[in-house]
Amino acid sequence: MPADTDMPLEEFENTGALANEVQVEMNDKSASDLAPVFDVPVNISAVLGRASMSVAQLLQLGQGSVLELDRKVGEAIDIYVNNRLVARGEVVVVDERLGVTMTEIIKDGDNAA
Repeated sequence: MPADTDMPLEEFENTGALANEVQVEMNDKSASDLAPVFDVPVNISAVLGRASMSVAQLLQLGQGSVLELDRKVGEAIDIYVNNRLVARGEVVVVDERLGVTMTEIIKDGDNAA
């Protein structure tokens, strides 16, 4: 078919809501409905802070060097699941190990840090 041929567009009736507009009844859902994804591995990261530096500065770091982060003491840390911000929390100590307590769940669209 030649590229310069004009083809008329057919008009379609509006037959209902789009898939993303259809509301799903959550009352009928339970945790057991998620059973097929229970074994899917995810990567979780708790980010204490970030720092930027040149390669020359990085090469000067050694044991005992202090790296200043962009967060203050007591400020919430970011919790990522598969590189997506999902929560904020606080660092805690559990049996001589570091852990994280979630203090805020980030809703879709609210993850602009």
